[in-house]
Parts: sequence; C-alpha cells; structure tokens
Amino acid sequence: MEKIRKIGVMTSGGDAPGMNAAIRSVVRTCAFYKIECAGIYRGYEGMIEGDFIELNARSVKGIINKGGTFLKSARSKEFMTKEGRKKAYDALKEANIDALVVIGGDGTFTGALIFNKEFGFPIMGIPGTIDNDIAGTSHTLGYDTALNNAVEVIDKIRDTASSHNRLFFVEVMGRDVGHIALNVGVGAGAEEILIPEEDLGLERLLDSLKRSKESGKSSSIVIVAEGDKTGKNVFELKDYVNEHLPEYDVRVSVLGHMQRGGSPSCFDRVLASRMGVKAVESLLEGKSNLMVGLLNDKIAVTPLAKAIKGQSKINKELIRVSDIMTT
Repeated sequence: MEKIRKIGVMTSGGDAPGMNAAIRSVVRTCAFYKIECAGIYRGYEGMIEGDFIELNARSVKGIINKGGTFLKSARSKEFMTKEGRKKAYDALKEANIDALVVIGGDGTFTGALIFNKEFGFPIMGIPGTIDNDIAGTSHTLGYDTALNNAVEVIDKIRDTASSHNRLFFVEVMGRDVGHIALNVGVGAGAEEILIPEEDLGLERLLDSLKRSKESGKSSSIVIVAEGDKTGKNVFELKDYVNEHLPEYDVRVSVLGHMQRGGSPSCFDRVLASRMGVKAVESLLEGKSNLMVGLLNDKIAVTPLAKAIKGQSKINKELIRVSDIMTT
C-alpha cells in the first residue's frame, strides 16, 4: 500500500447522533499525524460528483454536540453501477485522496467492500446507525442516544396513560432487530415488549393484558419494534385489542424519526472519538476493509464482510429480565 497523505471521510445511509463527533475525530486525528483530510458531501453521491471540502482541525470545532451530519447523507443509485463507482474512483484520485473512512451501516459497508474489490482503495468503516444491527460491535453510533430519546418520551406518555387509565402501544424503530425496543421497554418499565426475534402472538398478548388488568394495573405501556410480526402493524394491534378487550382505552404513539435526532449522548460522543482515532491509525498502519467497533469496552476491528453478513444478537438475558419485570 502506498503511503497515505490524504484521507476522505463521509457519512452515508441514515443519519445517527454521533456522526459529527466521528467526523471531528477523523479530521483531528489526521491533523495530529500531519496528513490532509477531505470531507465528502452526500455520501457516495457526492463522491461521484467530486463534492469535496478540505477540512482541518478548526473546520470541525463546535460540532461534537450536534446531531445529524454536517456532511449530509444520501443514497446513491448510480454508485450501485460499475460506471458510477468508476466515476467516484476517478474523482477521489483527482482530489489526491488515498484512503476513505466511511461512517454508516450495512448498505454503506456493502458499497465500500465492492469499491475496494474493484479498485483496491483502502477503506475503514465506522458503524453509525441507531438500530445497533451491525455485528462486530456492542454499540453503533447513535444507539445510546436513540435509547435515551425514546425513554424520555415514553416517560411522558406514561403520565398521560396513568391519568386517563389508557393502554398505549408505542412503536419504536427497529425494522429487523429489537435492540431499541427491548432496552427501551426495560428502561421505561413497559408491561410488554414486542420484538421481531420473539413472536409473542396475539393470544399471549391478550392474556398478558388481562393479567395486568386483574392485578390492578389501570394503565399499560406496550413497546413495539416496527419490525415485530405480532400484527401487520401497530394500528392492527390496537384494533385487535379494542375488539377483544373493550374495557381498555387503547391509543397508539409512533415515535418515528425523533429517535434519530437531537444532541448525542456523552457515551456516543466518547465512542465516536475513540472510533475515529482507531480508523485513521489503522489506515496509517496499512490496514483496510475493516470496521472499528466496541467489544468488551475496548476498541477493536472486524472485517467489513463479517460486519455486514453477521447478525447482531439480541440479549437473551435482557429478555429474561424483561419477563420478570413485567410480572
């Protein structure tokens, strides 16, 4: 591998709190090692168009506390074609960029692997997605912030539920995995938690709600991951419960994208800083096609291919804790 003199950094796919902190870390680590750094606007789309900006240590002041990503994020259909990737490669070479740090999720890493295979371009990945669905790290950037955002809102919903003796179905993000729902459910004291990994079933849900009513609970919170298959969607669940348990006053609250917004937590800021340093130092050591992650509270690297193909595992112990807490 040729000596690296300039590193490009980009964010792609969905935004996540902590992405700005990661960009800041990459830029300042480059400055520490006296190499250049370029920001790539709008992910792979901006790479194809050569939409770059020179960054230095002062360029990233005051962004560690900002949500989202100041480099913007976009999905690129053109990058899915070989011709599009060739344009991106030519733009990088013209800008004298020797290596990339890509911050994103599964789709971002898949594109990075294909790009490296075709052009041998050095790449390091930093996992940035609130879903926490990437193998090779216990926490992705934005996950901790999303949990705190959701719990804060659910605490407020509970105030209303208690005041009006209502049952609330609260849908949180998690299309394929239930990490957010499970942790938020335990943290917010939910009566039931519905996740894709555990098929509760409609009858068991009704039985659980009946037991809650019989035990004297006048209000309940049920956390639903958006990918849960107990019903076709959270509104169907509401209708089903209304039909079979008419004594419940049932409402639905979909938290949606607010979980991805706002200032990142201290945990995400520190994690982003650690990951950015490791990503740059790994490239300077001649490493490539790796993802930086957090394992046993230590920053470690995992092959990108494993991070993409591997399935992040739901915490079975936490499921057990949840079952006990909802007694």
